[in-house]
Amino acid sequence: MKFIAVFIGLLSCAVSHASVFYVATNGNDANPGTKEKPLQSIQKAQSLVSAGDTVYIRGGTYMMQESQIATYTRIWAYVILLDKSGTENKRINYWAYPDEKPVFDFSNIKPANYRVHAFEVTGSWLHFKGLEVVGVQVTITNVNTQSICFSNDGGSNNIYEQLNMHDGQAIGFFLTAGSNNLILNCDAYRNYDYVSQGGGGRNGGNVDGFGNHPSAGSVNNVFRGCRAWLNSDDGYDCISAFESTVFENCWAFYNGYSVGFISRADGNGFKAGGYGARAPNLLPPVIPRNSIRNCLSVMNKANGFYSNHHLNGSDWFNNTAYQNGSNYNMLNRKGKLETEYLVDGPGYDHVLKNNISFSPRSASNDITNYDPARCTIEYNSFLNNEIRISKEDFISLDTSLLTAPRKPDGSLPDIDFMRLKPGSVLIDKGVNVGLPFKGKAPDLGCFEVMK
Repeated sequence: MKFIAVFIGLLSCAVSHASVFYVATNGNDANPGTKEKPLQSIQKAQSLVSAGDTVYIRGGTYMMQESQIATYTRIWAYVILLDKSGTENKRINYWAYPDEKPVFDFSNIKPANYRVHAFEVTGSWLHFKGLEVVGVQVTITNVNTQSICFSNDGGSNNIYEQLNMHDGQAIGFFLTAGSNNLILNCDAYRNYDYVSQGGGGRNGGNVDGFGNHPSAGSVNNVFRGCRAWLNSDDGYDCISAFESTVFENCWAFYNGYSVGFISRADGNGFKAGGYGARAPNLLPPVIPRNSIRNCLSVMNKANGFYSNHHLNGSDWFNNTAYQNGSNYNMLNRKGKLETEYLVDGPGYDHVLKNNISFSPRSASNDITNYDPARCTIEYNSFLNNEIRISKEDFISLDTSLLTAPRKPDGSLPDIDFMRLKPGSVLIDKGVNVGLPFKGKAPDLGCFEVMK
């Protein structure tokens, strides 16, 4: 009992040392940051916090101004630069105040010839929750360029939760360096660069919902429970990644279009690999293997799930694809040799299990560009003579359900879209791949039937 009392005392002491600061639209950075006298900016709050502290951001619209740009470096303008770290047991939290919605509007920030990063994060052990970013601008017009809502450029062990990044010209979330980051229950939508490269921005090229392009050593980054839609390029993109990417329980739909379904750039739901025209000596020594599981890809302009000329196979488990140009496109480069690395060939070393493909826009495009002798493709709805899939297997095919509000905890909504009807031929037709399931065997697709 004495030990327990001492432990509780130490815990209470540790908690008591954590401070809470407040930021509000009517705040002032000369204030102490109390609830009664809040700060005006997150940037000022960072200068005051220590490991273990929490910054609560009150609801309302924060109209960001160019005078608030934290720093200019080379071609970048970092508006909010968060470079102070917490520790393993004492994160620094930047949280929306409970039941309030803080919206950061960057429409007025247009520094000529700079790439705008709304939030540039190099600190570690940080937790962002409930923030909304809109209106991030692109100002460089003569080349193909990009701006970013949230950029993780070196920070590790961060959590990005319930972020809402939309209606701007910028990529939603973008990671280039840092390990063990979790991007959880975030939405990126209606983002389209119509300015760069002389106007038209390659019809919106580079504006992905989520980009994961980790440098060597930046491992264990996970995207979970996120949604990307109506981004003018891709939903999720991990081109030029030197380490593996995990996409889990994520949705991608309507990408490659702007509002009104106007065709724009590439339009892949999940672009899982590839290195462009990078020279062989600049490739990773070990090509990473990506993991895409329990994900949903719907009505993207090009491919639902795409290997993107990768130089290795990936694991594609328990996914569902509907009405994409091609539902599963496993295209690879032939190899890393000088004579191979820019030559496309049928996909190899891919493992596809427990996936559903239904109604691709071209009838033969359930799965394309694969070498059956060099891939493991089994227990799917396609290339399976025992399964005849039809619309009668699903409770609903109403795509409007995809933008339903999230649950109070931020998790994806429970919707009937593409969920299997009782008695569907797709129930219990999968194989155990190490993911949770109910019944005698996994169901096919991203939604397990409650049994």
